[in-house]
Amino acid sequence: MEKAYLYLISFLVLLLGCSTENEELILNQLRAPAYPLITIDPYTSAWSFSDNLYDDDVRHWTGKRFSLLGVLKVDDELYRFMGEEERTLKILIPSSEYGDWYGRYTFQEPEEMWMSREFDDSDWAVGAGAFGTKDMEPSVKTNWDTECIWVRRTIELEQDLEGELVYLEFSHDDDVVFYINGVEVLNTGNSCSKNVQYKLPSDITSILKKGENVIAAFCRNRVANGLLDFGLKIGSSEDFRFFEKSAQQVKVDVQATQTYYSFVCGGVDLDITFTAPLLLDDLSLLSRPINYITYNVKSNDGKNHEVELYLEASPNWARNQENQSTSSEFIVDGDLLFLKTGTHEQDILGKSGDDLRIDWGYFYLASHLDESFCQIGEPNRMRSLFKKGAKKQIVSNSGSHNHLAFIKEFSTKQNTKGVFLLGYNDLYSIKYFNESLRPYWNRLGAENFIEQLHLADKEYESIKEKCNEFDTQLMREAMTCGGYEYANLCALAYRQAVSAHKLVESPQGDLLFLSKENFSNGCIGTLDVSFPSAPLFLYYNPELVKGILNPIFELSGSSEWNKPFPPHDLGVYPWVSGQHYEDDMPIEEAGNMLILTAAITSAENDATYAKLHWSLLTQWVNFLEEHGLNPELQYSTDEFTSPIALNANLSIKAIMGIAGYAYMAEKIGDENLSSLYWEKAKNMAEQWIKLADDGDYYRLAYNRPESWSQKYNLVWDKIMGWNVFPSTVAEKEVAFYLTQFNEYGLPLDHRYDYTKVDWTVWSATLADEKKDFEKFITPLYRFMNETVDRVPMSDWIYTNSPTHQGFRARSVVGGIFIKMLEEKFKYNIN
Repeated sequence: MEKAYLYLISFLVLLLGCSTENEELILNQLRAPAYPLITIDPYTSAWSFSDNLYDDDVRHWTGKRFSLLGVLKVDDELYRFMGEEERTLKILIPSSEYGDWYGRYTFQEPEEMWMSREFDDSDWAVGAGAFGTKDMEPSVKTNWDTECIWVRRTIELEQDLEGELVYLEFSHDDDVVFYINGVEVLNTGNSCSKNVQYKLPSDITSILKKGENVIAAFCRNRVANGLLDFGLKIGSSEDFRFFEKSAQQVKVDVQATQTYYSFVCGGVDLDITFTAPLLLDDLSLLSRPINYITYNVKSNDGKNHEVELYLEASPNWARNQENQSTSSEFIVDGDLLFLKTGTHEQDILGKSGDDLRIDWGYFYLASHLDESFCQIGEPNRMRSLFKKGAKKQIVSNSGSHNHLAFIKEFSTKQNTKGVFLLGYNDLYSIKYFNESLRPYWNRLGAENFIEQLHLADKEYESIKEKCNEFDTQLMREAMTCGGYEYANLCALAYRQAVSAHKLVESPQGDLLFLSKENFSNGCIGTLDVSFPSAPLFLYYNPELVKGILNPIFELSGSSEWNKPFPPHDLGVYPWVSGQHYEDDMPIEEAGNMLILTAAITSAENDATYAKLHWSLLTQWVNFLEEHGLNPELQYSTDEFTSPIALNANLSIKAIMGIAGYAYMAEKIGDENLSSLYWEKAKNMAEQWIKLADDGDYYRLAYNRPESWSQKYNLVWDKIMGWNVFPSTVAEKEVAFYLTQFNEYGLPLDHRYDYTKVDWTVWSATLADEKKDFEKFITPLYRFMNETVDRVPMSDWIYTNSPTHQGFRARSVVGGIFIKMLEEKFKYNIN
C-alpha cells in the first residue's frame, strides 16, 4: 500500500511537470466548489464559481459579480478565457436596490389561494420592501422576525410582456417560492442568495399583461438573518456578446496561495496564475492588499502568432451595489500604468453587516507601460473596438459606471510572460470602539499606495518564489500526516481562512487579527468562529492567534463587560463596538479562551502571554469549575441545533479549559496551582465518563439515552498531551463513528443528516491510525468534489446529499489544519 501511495505521488508530480514554474509542485486534483482567484480580505475577495474560468463571471464570495473579463486575440481569432459578458438589463419593476416599493404581507399562514391575482389581501399589513432582519440587512425596510412571511406585490405594466426577455431579480434568506398571477414560477429550496437574475420562461411572460399583475412570494427563514426582496428587469433580444468563442481550459490547480489555469487558444497556449501572497510569517506582506495575475503565452504549433491580451474589470470591485456611481482615472508613474476606480460617495466605514461589499477606498489595476494600452469607458464600446482591432487609448470622462481595461500586444516568437497587479486601498479598515484604524501595512499613515504597488512589482519574482516554496511545503507536510485528499482540502481552505480576516493594530499598539463571520450574521471577531480556525494560525504563526484574542481580552477586562465569561463577539464587521449577538455562550467561550491561550503557550513554549492575562483566565476557570460539568440549558457554537442542557461535548470543553489552566500554571512555574487544577480536571473527566457512558459510545446529553454526538472538543486532550481522559474514551468514540457514516461523512449527531466540516476533521484526528483518519476525510473530499452548490467552501453540509445547509467562505475551515497541528505539537510534548 505504501509503495502504491509513493507511485501515486510521483505520478502527480510528473503530471504537473513543466506546466508551472515550480516543477516540484504536487497537483491538486480536487474539483473545487469554487476557485479562489483574488483573496485580500473579506471585502476584496473574488472567486470562480464554475468548472471553467470562462463559464461564469468572476464573483465576490457573496455571489455578487466582481467582473474580470479576459480575452486573448490570436492573429484575428478571439478566445475568451475568463468571465462572461453580461446582458444589459433595464429595470422594469424595481427591487429595493433601485427604488422604493410596497407590498402587503402577513406572518400567519393564509388561505389556500393567497397567491392568486384575485385574492383579497385588504386585511394584510402594508410594508416597504425589502423585508427581513432590519439590523443586519441594510436594504430591509420592514422587519421580519418570525420563521415565515407571505408577501403580495401588485405591479402595473404598461404593455403585455409576451415574447419579451424578462428576468425576476430577487434576494432571499432562506427558502423562497415565487408566483406570478397565481402560477408558481420558482422554488429555491433551502438556500440564500442576493441579486439572483432568473429568466422567466415564455409561459410565464405570456401571462404578464398590460395593467395590474401580482407577484407573490412565500419565504422561510431557517436560522439567523431573514431577507426577501424582488423586482423585474427586461433585456434586449439583440446579441450582446462580442466574445462568444471561449478558449479550451485544460487544467486548473488550487494550491495554498495560488490558482493555476491552462488554456489552449488555437495555435497558442495560455497559462494564467492568480497569486495571493498570504504568507503568515511576514505580517507586512500578509497585510499588503495586492495580488498578482500572471500570464504566460507560447506557440503550440511552431508558428509565430500576433497576440493581444484584453483584461477588463468592472467598478463593482469598489462598490456595494450596482447603482452606486463611480469615478475612474488612469495614472502613469515610472514604468507602471495604473487604472483606478472608486465611488463618488466615499462613506468610509459607513455601514456594517454580512452580505456587504466595500464602497469606500479605491480599486487599482496596474501593469507595465511597455506594449500597453489602457481604456476607461462603457464596456460594450471598449469590447467592440478591441474586436475590430482598434489600438487606441480611450479614457472617458463621462459616465458613472465605467469599466477599466488593459490591452497588451506581443508576438509568440518566444515565450511571453507578464503580470498584472490588482490591489485595493481601503484607507481605513476597522472602526475600533469609534476609532477608525488604518490597515496594518499603513498603520502609521505614512505609506503611499502607489509606492506599495511599485514595491509589489519590484518584489514579484522573489514573492512568487516564496509562494511556490510555501505551496509545495504545505502539500508535502499535509500529505505526510493526513494523506493526499487531506492535503488537497488544506490547500483549498488556506486562502479562504486567511482572507476572512483583516490585520490592523489597536490604538495601544496591540496586533488585531479580526475575522468576519461570513454568511452566518457578519459579526466581527466571533470567538467560537475563531476557535475552530485557530489550528491554521497556531501552526504557522501564533502571533496571529494573539491578534485574534487581544480584543476579546481587552473587552472582557473593560467596564463595558461585567459577565464572568467572555463575550461571543465584538460587534458587526467592520465595527468593533461590543457584543452584538443576543445570546451568550458562557461555557463555550470561557473554554475557548482558556484552550487557545494554552495552545499559544504550547506553540511558543512560553507562558508570557498567559501571565499577561492571568486574572481573566483565573476568573474564567473558576466559572468553568462551577458550571462546566453539568451545563445548564445554553447555546454552544453549534447553535443551529438548538440549545440543550447537560451537553456532553460542551462539558468536555469546560474540562479542557480547566486542563489548559493547569498546563499554563505549570509553564508559569506555580506547581501547587498546577497540581490542584490537574486534579480538578481529571476528577471532572472521571465523573463525565460515568454520566455520559451509553455502552458503545458517549451520549449527546447525559439525560438522553441512545443519543450520540461528535465529541470533537476531546481532540485538545490528545494533541496537547494532557491525557485528562483515558485513551479508551477517544478509541470508543472513533470506533462508533466509523459505523455511522453517510455518503458524504459523519453527521454532527444522531438528530440530523448534516455535519460540520471542521468538527469532522477534529473528530477524525482522535483516531490513532492514519488509515482511520483518512476514512473520515474521503467523504468530505468527495463532497467538495461533487457538490452541486458552487460557492466557496461551506463548513455546514449534508452527509446524505451533495448540498450544503448554509454558511460559505468562513474562516472556520482553518480548523482542517488540526491534524497538521497535532504533528507539530508532538515535538513540543516529546
